[in-house]
Amino acid sequence: MLETLGKKLILYLEVPGVPLALRSLDLVTVAVALAVTGVLCLGAWWLRRGLPADPEAPLSRRGAFLIAALELAETQLLGGFPKKLARELLPIVLTLFLFVLLCNWVGVLPIPYIASPTQDINVTFSLALMVYALVHVYGARQRGLRRHLRSYLEPYPFLLPMNLIGDFGRTLSHAFRLFGNVLGGAILTTIVAVKFAPVLVPAGLNLWFGLFVGAIQALVFALLAAAYIHIAVE
Repeated sequence: MLETLGKKLILYLEVPGVPLALRSLDLVTVAVALAVTGVLCLGAWWLRRGLPADPEAPLSRRGAFLIAALELAETQLLGGFPKKLARELLPIVLTLFLFVLLCNWVGVLPIPYIASPTQDINVTFSLALMVYALVHVYGARQRGLRRHLRSYLEPYPFLLPMNLIGDFGRTLSHAFRLFGNVLGGAILTTIVAVKFAPVLVPAGLNLWFGLFVGAIQALVFALLAAAYIHIAVE
Protein backbone atom coordinates (compact mmCIF):
# COMPACT_ATOMS: atom_id res chain seq x y z
CA MET A 1 0.00 0.00 0.00
CA LEU A 2 1.43 3.37 -1.05
CA GLU A 3 0.89 6.56 0.93
CA THR A 4 2.37 10.03 0.82
CA LEU A 5 3.67 11.26 4.17
CA GLY A 6 4.94 14.83 3.99
CA LYS A 7 7.56 14.72 1.25
CA LYS A 8 7.99 10.95 1.46
CA LEU A 9 6.43 8.19 -0.58
CA ILE A 10 5.99 5.33 1.88
CA LEU A 11 5.35 1.73 0.95
CA TYR A 12 3.58 -0.17 3.72
CA LEU A 13 4.07 -3.92 3.76
CA GLU A 14 1.57 -5.93 5.74
CA VAL A 15 2.20 -9.59 6.60
CA PRO A 16 -0.98 -11.50 7.53
CA GLY A 17 -0.84 -13.00 10.99
CA VAL A 18 2.24 -11.02 12.00
CA PRO A 19 1.44 -8.43 14.73
CA LEU A 20 4.35 -6.14 13.81
CA ALA A 21 4.62 -6.09 10.03
CA LEU A 22 7.37 -4.64 7.91
CA ARG A 23 5.89 -1.20 8.05
CA SER A 24 7.71 1.58 6.32
CA LEU A 25 9.82 1.63 3.22
CA ASP A 26 10.63 5.06 1.83
CA LEU A 27 10.71 4.57 -1.93
CA VAL A 28 12.46 7.91 -2.53
CA THR A 29 15.27 6.96 -0.15
CA VAL A 30 15.64 3.59 -1.86
CA ALA A 31 15.68 5.22 -5.30
CA VAL A 32 18.29 7.81 -4.30
CA ALA A 33 20.48 5.17 -2.65
CA LEU A 34 20.30 3.04 -5.81
CA ALA A 35 21.17 6.09 -7.91
CA VAL A 36 24.22 6.77 -5.72
CA THR A 37 25.24 3.13 -6.12
CA GLY A 38 24.89 3.48 -9.89
CA VAL A 39 27.07 6.61 -9.92
CA LEU A 40 29.77 4.80 -7.94
CA CYS A 41 29.66 1.84 -10.31
CA LEU A 42 29.92 4.11 -13.36
CA GLY A 43 32.81 6.00 -11.78
CA ALA A 44 34.64 2.75 -11.02
CA TRP A 45 34.06 1.51 -14.56
CA TRP A 46 35.36 4.81 -16.03
CA LEU A 47 38.51 4.70 -13.90
CA ARG A 48 39.06 1.03 -14.72
CA ARG A 49 38.99 1.81 -18.44
CA GLY A 50 41.81 4.27 -17.88
CA LEU A 51 44.18 1.50 -16.78
CA PRO A 52 46.36 0.08 -19.58
CA ALA A 53 46.04 -3.60 -20.42
CA ASP A 54 49.82 -3.91 -20.62
CA PRO A 55 51.40 -3.63 -17.13
CA GLU A 56 54.56 -2.12 -18.62
CA ALA A 57 52.73 0.56 -20.59
CA PRO A 58 52.91 4.16 -19.30
CA LEU A 59 50.06 5.16 -16.98
CA SER A 60 47.31 7.41 -18.20
CA ARG A 61 46.10 10.36 -16.15
CA ARG A 62 43.19 8.33 -14.86
CA GLY A 63 45.51 5.50 -13.88
CA ALA A 64 47.86 7.86 -12.05
CA PHE A 65 44.93 9.51 -10.28
CA LEU A 66 43.50 6.13 -9.25
CA ILE A 67 46.81 4.91 -7.82
CA ALA A 68 47.36 8.18 -5.92
CA ALA A 69 43.80 8.10 -4.54
CA LEU A 70 44.11 4.48 -3.41
CA GLU A 71 47.45 5.12 -1.70
CA LEU A 72 46.03 8.17 0.08
CA ALA A 73 42.92 6.26 1.19
CA GLU A 74 45.01 3.34 2.44
CA THR A 75 47.26 5.67 4.43
CA GLN A 76 44.46 7.73 5.96
CA LEU A 77 41.86 5.03 6.60
CA LEU A 78 43.94 1.90 7.23
CA GLY A 79 47.29 3.25 8.31
CA GLY A 80 47.61 1.04 11.41
CA PHE A 81 46.71 -2.24 9.70
CA PRO A 82 49.14 -4.91 8.47
CA LYS A 83 49.82 -4.34 4.78
CA LYS A 84 48.07 -7.48 3.55
CA LEU A 85 44.95 -6.89 5.65
CA ALA A 86 44.88 -3.21 4.67
CA ARG A 87 44.89 -4.13 0.97
CA GLU A 88 42.06 -6.57 1.60
CA LEU A 89 39.93 -4.09 3.54
CA LEU A 90 40.61 -1.06 1.36
CA PRO A 91 37.84 -1.72 -1.22
CA ILE A 92 35.25 -2.21 1.53
CA VAL A 93 36.16 0.80 3.66
CA LEU A 94 36.73 3.11 0.69
CA THR A 95 33.40 2.10 -0.89
CA LEU A 96 31.67 2.73 2.44
CA PHE A 97 33.24 6.19 2.63
CA LEU A 98 32.29 7.12 -0.94
CA PHE A 99 28.73 5.82 -0.56
CA VAL A 100 28.11 7.80 2.64
CA LEU A 101 29.80 10.87 1.12
CA LEU A 102 27.62 10.91 -1.99
CA CYS A 103 24.49 10.16 0.05
CA ASN A 104 25.28 13.17 2.24
CA TRP A 105 25.96 15.40 -0.76
CA VAL A 106 22.70 14.50 -2.49
CA GLY A 107 20.87 16.76 -0.04
CA VAL A 108 22.58 19.81 -1.58
CA LEU A 109 20.91 19.26 -4.96
CA PRO A 110 17.94 21.64 -5.47
CA ILE A 111 15.57 18.85 -6.52
CA PRO A 112 12.11 18.65 -4.90
CA TYR A 113 11.42 15.63 -2.69
CA ILE A 114 15.04 14.49 -2.89
CA ALA A 115 16.88 14.19 0.43
CA SER A 116 20.02 12.50 1.67
CA PRO A 117 19.44 8.77 2.26
CA THR A 118 21.52 9.11 5.43
CA GLN A 119 18.67 11.14 6.92
CA ASP A 120 16.86 7.80 7.21
CA ILE A 121 17.81 5.78 10.30
CA ASN A 122 17.16 2.57 8.34
CA VAL A 123 20.06 3.41 6.01
CA THR A 124 22.58 4.36 8.68
CA PHE A 125 21.61 1.43 10.90
CA SER A 126 21.97 -0.98 7.98
CA LEU A 127 25.44 0.35 7.27
CA ALA A 128 26.38 0.08 10.95
CA LEU A 129 25.08 -3.51 11.07
CA MET A 130 27.21 -4.33 8.04
CA VAL A 131 30.26 -2.96 9.84
CA TYR A 132 29.26 -4.96 12.94
CA ALA A 133 29.20 -8.15 10.86
CA LEU A 134 32.57 -7.33 9.28
CA VAL A 135 34.08 -6.81 12.73
CA HIS A 136 33.18 -10.34 13.76
CA VAL A 137 34.07 -11.90 10.41
CA TYR A 138 37.56 -10.41 10.34
CA GLY A 139 38.04 -10.88 14.08
CA ALA A 140 37.29 -14.59 13.77
CA ARG A 141 39.44 -14.95 10.65
CA GLN A 142 42.50 -13.21 12.06
CA ARG A 143 42.41 -14.48 15.64
CA GLY A 144 40.41 -17.67 15.34
CA LEU A 145 36.75 -18.05 16.26
CA ARG A 146 37.40 -19.41 19.74
CA ARG A 147 39.82 -16.68 20.72
CA HIS A 148 37.55 -14.00 19.23
CA LEU A 149 34.54 -15.21 21.23
CA ARG A 150 36.63 -15.65 24.38
CA SER A 151 37.47 -11.94 24.29
CA TYR A 152 33.89 -11.28 25.49
CA LEU A 153 34.76 -13.09 28.73
CA GLU A 154 37.62 -10.75 29.53
CA PRO A 155 38.72 -9.56 31.99
CA TYR A 156 36.16 -11.63 33.96
CA PRO A 157 33.50 -14.07 32.67
CA PHE A 158 30.68 -12.46 34.66
CA LEU A 159 31.17 -9.31 32.54
CA LEU A 160 29.85 -11.10 29.43
CA PRO A 161 26.44 -9.29 29.44
CA MET A 162 28.14 -5.89 29.82
CA ASN A 163 30.60 -6.67 27.03
CA LEU A 164 27.76 -7.69 24.71
CA ILE A 165 25.74 -4.57 25.54
CA GLY A 166 28.78 -2.36 25.04
CA ASP A 167 29.59 -4.07 21.74
CA PHE A 168 26.13 -3.54 20.27
CA GLY A 169 25.85 -0.09 21.87
CA ARG A 170 28.90 0.89 19.84
CA THR A 171 27.00 -0.13 16.71
CA LEU A 172 23.98 1.95 17.72
CA SER A 173 26.26 4.93 18.32
CA HIS A 174 27.84 4.38 14.92
CA ALA A 175 24.43 4.55 13.24
CA PHE A 176 22.91 7.39 15.27
CA ARG A 177 25.97 9.64 14.98
CA LEU A 178 25.69 9.80 11.20
CA PHE A 179 21.89 9.94 11.21
CA GLY A 180 21.73 12.69 13.84
CA ASN A 181 24.31 14.95 12.24
CA VAL A 182 22.82 14.76 8.75
CA LEU A 183 19.21 15.07 9.88
CA GLY A 184 20.08 17.84 12.37
CA GLY A 185 21.69 19.91 9.61
CA ALA A 186 18.62 19.47 7.39
CA ILE A 187 16.26 20.46 10.21
CA LEU A 188 18.30 23.55 11.12
CA THR A 189 18.41 24.66 7.48
CA THR A 190 14.63 24.23 7.16
CA ILE A 191 13.91 26.19 10.35
CA VAL A 192 16.11 29.08 9.24
CA ALA A 193 14.48 29.07 5.80
CA VAL A 194 10.95 29.18 7.19
CA LYS A 195 11.42 31.52 10.14
CA PHE A 196 14.23 33.90 9.29
CA ALA A 197 15.92 34.20 5.90
CA PRO A 198 14.29 32.28 3.07
CA VAL A 199 17.02 32.70 0.42
CA LEU A 200 20.69 33.41 1.11
CA VAL A 201 21.29 32.07 4.61
CA PRO A 202 19.60 28.66 4.04
CA ALA A 203 21.60 28.20 0.83
CA GLY A 204 24.83 28.83 2.74
CA LEU A 205 23.78 26.52 5.56
CA ASN A 206 22.80 23.84 3.06
CA LEU A 207 26.24 24.00 1.45
CA TRP A 208 27.93 23.97 4.87
CA PHE A 209 26.00 21.01 6.28
CA GLY A 210 25.67 19.20 2.97
CA LEU A 211 29.22 19.50 1.61
CA PHE A 212 31.60 20.18 4.49
CA VAL A 213 29.83 18.47 7.38
CA GLY A 214 28.72 15.70 5.03
CA ALA A 215 32.32 15.02 4.04
CA ILE A 216 33.47 15.06 7.67
CA GLN A 217 30.73 12.65 8.74
CA ALA A 218 31.52 10.27 5.88
CA LEU A 219 35.19 10.29 6.89
CA VAL A 220 34.32 9.74 10.56
CA PHE A 221 31.98 6.87 9.69
CA ALA A 222 34.66 5.13 7.59
CA LEU A 223 37.39 5.76 10.18
CA LEU A 224 35.23 4.30 12.95
CA ALA A 225 34.47 1.26 10.80
CA ALA A 226 38.20 0.72 10.25
CA ALA A 227 38.93 1.28 13.95
CA TYR A 228 36.31 -1.25 15.08
CA ILE A 229 37.74 -3.87 12.71
CA HIS A 230 41.26 -3.03 13.86
CA ILE A 231 40.30 -3.59 17.50
CA ALA A 232 38.76 -6.96 16.63
CA VAL A 233 41.78 -8.27 14.72
CA GLU A 234 44.44 -7.17 17.22
